[in-house]
Amino acid sequence: MSNRPQGKLLIVSGPSGAGKSTVVRQLLKDCKLPLEMSVSATTRPPRAGEQDCVDYHFLSNEEFNLRRKAGDFLECVEVFGRGYWYGTLKETVTAGLKQGKWVLLEIDVDGAMKVIEAYPDALTIFVHPGSVEELERRLRSRGTESEAAIQRRLEVAKRELSFSDRYRFVVVNDKVENAVQKICEILTSCGESINA
Repeated sequence: MSNRPQGKLLIVSGPSGAGKSTVVRQLLKDCKLPLEMSVSATTRPPRAGEQDCVDYHFLSNEEFNLRRKAGDFLECVEVFGRGYWYGTLKETVTAGLKQGKWVLLEIDVDGAMKVIEAYPDALTIFVHPGSVEELERRLRSRGTESEAAIQRRLEVAKRELSFSDRYRFVVVNDKVENAVQKICEILTSCGESINA
């Protein structure tokens, strides 16, 4: 019997514009727990500076499709109708958990609901922007999208916000430092109860 502590699966979701990616990046730096980001798979080509197996597992359409049919993914989806697939490989999660890591998935609400079916005891955290108005302000302040794209994101966000009560914890991201501190406190207290 191994003395290695049991790993834990952590799912972080939230609508586009809630700042979850920024929060997760800071959490990985600041939190003292053995957090490990799960590397997703995708069919999109690497961007400049991205590395295979570090930023993503870059797969061809054929390989992704074969692995999807073989049931290798915990969840996968074609994102924003661009023709690119993204997914969470089962083996990436199970390998991290076996090593006693806290495997962190930053995924959308639909993906999270699928993963929770396989891991009902996962720690789930919903990063909330505070209000739809604040979310819209953030999306507009980016200045990177058309009005139609913003409206589409807001529609998706409203649907995603309706799922927040399906998560064990909801953290309002009013300030990144505050959200990171709150999530770290949640994880530390959950870790203590697991090891008690």
